[in-house]
Amino acid sequence: MAHEETVYDALTNAHDDAGHWAFGTGFDDPLAGVDTTVPDGVDPADLGVYCLMLGDDALVLAQRLTEWMTNAPELEEEVAFGNIALDLLGQARLLLARAGSTGVLGRSRTLATGSIPDEDALAYFRDADEFRNTALVEAPNGDFAQTMIRLLVATTVRLAVFARLRGSRDPVLAAIAAKGVHELTYHRDHAARWVLRLGDGTAESSRRARAGAAAVWPLTAELFTATDVEARLTTLGVAVDPVDVRDEVRGVLTTVLERATLTVPAWPAETPPRGRQGVHGPELADLLATLQGLARQHPAATW
Repeated sequence: MAHEETVYDALTNAHDDAGHWAFGTGFDDPLAGVDTTVPDGVDPADLGVYCLMLGDDALVLAQRLTEWMTNAPELEEEVAFGNIALDLLGQARLLLARAGSTGVLGRSRTLATGSIPDEDALAYFRDADEFRNTALVEAPNGDFAQTMIRLLVATTVRLAVFARLRGSRDPVLAAIAAKGVHELTYHRDHAARWVLRLGDGTAESSRRARAGAAAVWPLTAELFTATDVEARLTTLGVAVDPVDVRDEVRGVLTTVLERATLTVPAWPAETPPRGRQGVHGPELADLLATLQGLARQHPAATW
């Protein structure tokens, strides 16, 4: 426990700008001063890919939420979307930095103009088939109700996983999860309050909430099937098998929808996790074109 507390302190207290995580040049290494030694018996490649899975989910969902800026129905909600996206961006940066520290995909990239931090290389210079996020987070936003139901599902799953990852044998991953639990608790509760408000509101808001749930529920099909990487790391006490959070997640979502006077859609048959294996729809390529465009046009830029 002492080792984990030391890592946690390093992640949260070591830098004056710890509250201003963002991708780009001019920022300190987010893992500076942290022991990034891979635990005994753990394949660094597996650990790196697992961190990519978690980091890509956060990065892609953050990008989706920023699409609501200037478009949200209330000014306060634009602020909330921005804050949630920044929290997720912070998680993504730490997780991609951890992935980079393992040498995953050989992405310690150096250009003629200078070096690029691992987390930036992984965020900006991978193509869609190298991303390991789920279909849930890459799907288009839809209307406000659909966005809130997707946020509820995504954060409920992520919170359940992070709560268990606090006991990971990888102290860096455990520290990231410990911090993320506090953020994700707010994210989930914020989404749940909106689902309650929409589902038990006007006839139109209820109709839209039902349509949003119908659109989002099929995207849960791959959430609870483990990849080979997740299975190996779970056995070693590093990762969380997604099937272990299934009942908890379904229980939370069922409770929220029922209290919102919404019918819980039928749970889809579980499928292999295609997104975790780099199989994505055209929506991700479109999202990445926006996310990565500036960095790819000006890879040596500073701001």
